[in-house]
Amino acid sequence: MKVLVINSGSSSLKYQLYDMTDESVLAKGLVERIGMESSILNHKPTGGQEVTEVKEILEHNTAIRKVLAMLTDSEHGVIESIDEIDAVGHRVVHGGESFKASALVDDNAKSEIRRLIDLAPLHNPAAMMGITASEANMPGIPMVVVFDTAFHQDMPKKAYLYAIPKVLYNKYKVRRYGFHGTSHEYVSKAAAEFLGQSIEDLKIITCHIGNGGSITAVLGGHSVDTSMGMTPLEGLMMGTRSGDLDPAIVPYVMNKEELTVNEVNSMLNKHSGLLAISGVSSDMREITDGLAEGDPNCTLAFEMYEYRMRKYIGSYAAAMNGVDVIVFTAGVGENSVVVREKVCENLTYLGVEIDDALNAIRSGEPRLISTANSKVKVLVVPTNEELVIARDTYRIVNESK
Repeated sequence: MKVLVINSGSSSLKYQLYDMTDESVLAKGLVERIGMESSILNHKPTGGQEVTEVKEILEHNTAIRKVLAMLTDSEHGVIESIDEIDAVGHRVVHGGESFKASALVDDNAKSEIRRLIDLAPLHNPAAMMGITASEANMPGIPMVVVFDTAFHQDMPKKAYLYAIPKVLYNKYKVRRYGFHGTSHEYVSKAAAEFLGQSIEDLKIITCHIGNGGSITAVLGGHSVDTSMGMTPLEGLMMGTRSGDLDPAIVPYVMNKEELTVNEVNSMLNKHSGLLAISGVSSDMREITDGLAEGDPNCTLAFEMYEYRMRKYIGSYAAAMNGVDVIVFTAGVGENSVVVREKVCENLTYLGVEIDDALNAIRSGEPRLISTANSKVKVLVVPTNEELVIARDTYRIVNESK
């Protein structure tokens, strides 16, 4: 079975085509600047030459057409016809309480995703554009939706409810949902497999740290708490997001600066975090460069970032009454030696002992970076959210036959 995985943004569309007989990637690519005259399509067949096209792509329907044309291209394609695509898997950010697992795309699923737009106004509409465009260009091919929030639906009420009037939950479903669920699920399972242990017997803390970031407590294979909340704004300090803050700051700043709701929302999501404190960048690579050069603003930004990560790890160790494994993943988690080093050197009270030589190794494979004497295993596990989507799509389509 060949599965096409699609991650649709408001002006972008990522894709990977999998052969599920061996879970190999046949091709992958990205369409950027959808809606503009100079849209860019980057296509990379496995083992072949990367291709870049700059053409007008005004909407997602055209983007999907261009992708399918590239996949079946006589020179750069990897399949002869669209008929070779057996299923399509779509990433959807928010499934609310409606979706505790991935699901077949049908009228009910599409209706629910649209109903949940209020909870993810920037992401769910884009996902729906990708679904609609795929249905138009690949009629009759079964499709599956995979949700960032689904893995966290096992959380107990004590973890997902906020201490606000319960009517707000009853009427509007104001609660913690959590995100990056496909990543947290993948790396926790991969860590257990790497260690040769049953995930049901492990207490794992997974740190998905990129430009956005979240940390999850995984107990016996289930998410029992996670740092992101009703939206991806809560939790860690991130590239441009503030993370946790006193909610009274919002009306206070709005009043003082005469800001609208949209303006303060933009401030907290796009102009805060590492960018705000460093005054230099939201990119951890530039922050660590500044740290090495002794820049005081980059140093403060890094210290705040690491401190908040460490606090969450400590709180989740307390929540699970211990921790067996800590996993670092995503752009920063997989690549920043100094972030892993500084976080772990302040977790000695848990028995964490990092091996500097192992931590310095760069590899695309899961690896142990703690010493043999460390009471907690510390791993770096490259995430693969697309593979999770492909696997769920493969399984659900086969079960529906």
